[in-house]
Amino acid sequence: MVSSKAATPEAYIAELPPEGAELIAHVRDLVNANLPDRYVERMNWGMISWEVPLERYPNTYNGQPLTYAGLAAQKNHNALYLNCAYSSEQEERKLREAYAAAGKKLDMGKSCLRFKRRDDLVEEAIAAAIASTPVEEFIAQYEAARMR
Repeated sequence: MVSSKAATPEAYIAELPPEGAELIAHVRDLVNANLPDRYVERMNWGMISWEVPLERYPNTYNGQPLTYAGLAAQKNHNALYLNCAYSSEQEERKLREAYAAAGKKLDMGKSCLRFKRRDDLVEEAIAAAIASTPVEEFIAQYEAARMR
């Protein structure tokens, strides 16, 4: 599934094959358990998305909420989009160091951490990355990047 028209995260997960649904539900629970206050979970961009609501910060370049993290089942892998690590060199470095220390390969683009199995993840590092950035700090990082 590359993009979904599901209206809720639960409906999104229900569309997946059982094994994929179990893995995506687990990662969703990991994100939700470590998500700082004031982000909201919803469906956006055809995936599960954790965002700064427009009611809190409407001044985005595209009129869409600022996406903090996203989770999607793709055709050949799963993807956890960690904008919280992408927008912070320190958080990205911590994530890379944690994967190296665990002896695991970090398959990550700019913000997209790709994985096929639960064993591909360093859950403690992902939890720390998710927990790392309160809404106000994420907004400040966004504004600083837009000023460049």
